[in-house]
Amino acid sequence: MALATNQTGERRPATRNTIQRALVLEAVQSLHEHPTSADVYEEVRAKHPNISRATVYRNLGVLADKGEVLRVEVAGGADRYDFFNEPHYHARCRQCGRIFDIDMPYRFDLTDEVVDAHGFKIEGHQIMFDGTCPSCQKDSR
Repeated sequence: MALATNQTGERRPATRNTIQRALVLEAVQSLHEHPTSADVYEEVRAKHPNISRATVYRNLGVLADKGEVLRVEVAGGADRYDFFNEPHYHARCRQCGRIFDIDMPYRFDLTDEVVDAHGFKIEGHQIMFDGTCPSCQKDSR
C-alpha cells in the first residue's frame, strides 16, 4: 500500500482522486462563503441525491489534509472550509456568524516571536478576528 505525507508530516495511506472528492471540492469552490460541512453536503446532494453525508464529510477531511481546501476552526461553532487555501486570517461576525477573509499580509514569522514557558513547540497559527460585518452594522442602525 502506498503511503502519502499530509501537511502535518503524518504518513497515511495514499488516497486516489475520486469523482466524489471532485464534487466536494467543486461545492466548496462554488459556495464562496466559508461553508460548513453541512452546507457542502446540501450543495452536493442537490445535484447528486445518492451521495451520503459520510462520503462528503470524509472527502472534506481528505481535501483539508491534502491542503486542497483550508479547514477554518471556529470556536463554539462548526468548522468552515475555504477554497482559498493559502494561509490567511479570518473575521467572524458576532451577529450573523458569517466568516470573512481578512485582507492583510499573513505573518509567517509570528510563531518565531512566541515565547512559551511550557516548552510548547509552535508550528503554526490561525487568527480569527471578531466583530460586526457591514451588513449587520447597517441592519442595526
